[in-house]
Amino acid sequence: MPSPSSRITLLGPQRAQPSVASAVAALGVDGPLCVITAGWQEREGEVDELAGHVARPVVDLALYRRTEALFKSDPGLFDAHRERQTWLRELQRVYRIRLGHALEAARDVLREDGDPLVLEHERRAAIAALRTLDRYHLKRIRGAREAFTREHSLSERPAVVAERAEIARVIEGSAAVLIAGGHVAILINRMRILDIAPLIATRPIIAWSAGAMALTERIVLFHDSPPQGPGDPEVLDEGLGFVRNLVTLPHARRRLQLDDRLRVALFARRFSPAACLTFDSGTCLAGDGRRWREISASYRLTARGLLSKARPVPAGASSP
Repeated sequence: MPSPSSRITLLGPQRAQPSVASAVAALGVDGPLCVITAGWQEREGEVDELAGHVARPVVDLALYRRTEALFKSDPGLFDAHRERQTWLRELQRVYRIRLGHALEAARDVLREDGDPLVLEHERRAAIAALRTLDRYHLKRIRGAREAFTREHSLSERPAVVAERAEIARVIEGSAAVLIAGGHVAILINRMRILDIAPLIATRPIIAWSAGAMALTERIVLFHDSPPQGPGDPEVLDEGLGFVRNLVTLPHARRRLQLDDRLRVALFARRFSPAACLTFDSGTCLAGDGRRWREISASYRLTARGLLSKARPVPAGASSP
């Protein structure tokens, strides 16, 4: 895959405080934009409001629609994809069971009082066990994805090749690529089926919510208080890897108990050395995906269980 563009902008949720237009202006690009809204599923393509906001033409790449059309024209591909997705859901279910026990143990050890020298060693061991489980889970997912690619050779299917050629034409004629939010699993899945990463890698990219999550190295789902009861942060999949050493947390103030120091500390320590940053309305990170020359309205979860204002990374540093 070509090296990612040096111009990547990550934004917070757009509904309450739209900021895409400001991000486009900051890029200093002219011309139409293209957008990926596959995470919106059946609402894909409803971009009139977005086009009005940025005051220029916006073309939807229609990844969700294109993929659904591919499945209808190729029943064998559809059946194989459905079988793989069923297997992945089962893998996620079993991982979630193991994760619950590992997190419970880590929280118990973090709460424990006693000899600091003994406890700190055990706390590190408990967090190391979480990291090992997360890595193992991602390895299993990666193996399933690679096996699917080997067996079904998407790049050799004429229908897929034709769709990618049309997508490439639209991207080439666009000043920047926008990646919207929505259902992150659907979004990353459709982007992978059509192998979008090499096509967008050399373009300026603006992404928000699930779109920002999809650009990172690993996608972490999180919600401390979902409707069905207490929730645990879980690794869903690898992202595209354009953005390094970062876990993006859209709607963090609504979804995370940020005043719970134990939960915040465990989250930060588990995913370290990646920076876990809040992405709420008004958040903006601009840079090359590794170092950020601009960070606004974002806070970093720290190993002490507190929030620290995220700041731009000086030249030569590696994380926010």
